[in-house]
Amino acid sequence: MSFLLDPFAVTFVQRALLGGALVAIVCGIVGTWVVLRGMAFLGEAMAHGMLPGVAVATLTGFPPMAGAAVSAAAMSLGVGALQRRGRLSADTSIGLLFVASLSLGIIVISASRSFATDASAILFGDILAIGSADLVALGVALAVTVAVAALGHRSFVALTVDPRQAQLLGLRPRTAHIVLVGLVTLAVVSAYQAVGSLLVVGMLLGPAVAAGQWTRRIVPTMILAALIGTLSVAVGLLVSWHAATAAGATVAFTAICSGAVSTGIRALVRTLTRPDGRRAPASVIPNTPERTA
Repeated sequence: MSFLLDPFAVTFVQRALLGGALVAIVCGIVGTWVVLRGMAFLGEAMAHGMLPGVAVATLTGFPPMAGAAVSAAAMSLGVGALQRRGRLSADTSIGLLFVASLSLGIIVISASRSFATDASAILFGDILAIGSADLVALGVALAVTVAVAALGHRSFVALTVDPRQAQLLGLRPRTAHIVLVGLVTLAVVSAYQAVGSLLVVGMLLGPAVAAGQWTRRIVPTMILAALIGTLSVAVGLLVSWHAATAAGATVAFTAICSGAVSTGIRALVRTLTRPDGRRAPASVIPNTPERTA
């Protein structure tokens, strides 16, 4: 038992576990919508979009999360502007800003004398450095996420199932999409300290995909994704402690593995429970009308 408990007797690991759990809950809620709406590329772009802001904040002594929030918000506004005025598709707009932001961030970081250290912290995070102020910020982010997800749930479901019907019902699908993008931005910024800008999508997608294998209802998927994400944080920290690996990357990798393992187990269960022994069609989480609230 000491093998499992000793790491969590250390104060900074306890803070990392608590902060990681808060991130996991936020990402479990938002990640469910990311997978359902097919917004993974947008989430990845947001993660890279905050890089210039984080780099500038780090070099000038401002809070990195503040820089991340400003930069990610600018990224989301830029995507919308290119789509409306540049008449570009969503993926083209995202791709352009994705590369531009990543390049600009690296250019800014390269101006630092401690380029390697700053780049590593920004790109891969430092979950073990989470402090009391970070925990408060994550708590606020979680409260906002829960409130917005609850208030906008009906509109989000209608947007996912049938945007045209949502428009006829007066649910304002365009506004709902903008709010969802805002939630993705909030989740990405929240997860930055834990896993860095490159690995945020692992926390968004892995647990949500894992949870989606076992339930076809949205709210239970969110709850299960949050639990799986929290477990991934604990397992990742434990492995990192004993294997002396990078904590943030180990946590993100564990989250992705949860999705892969859950998918494999679910496929095996379907195969074994089919009367004729043949594999049943996969239960996919993506944008499908049969998935219910």
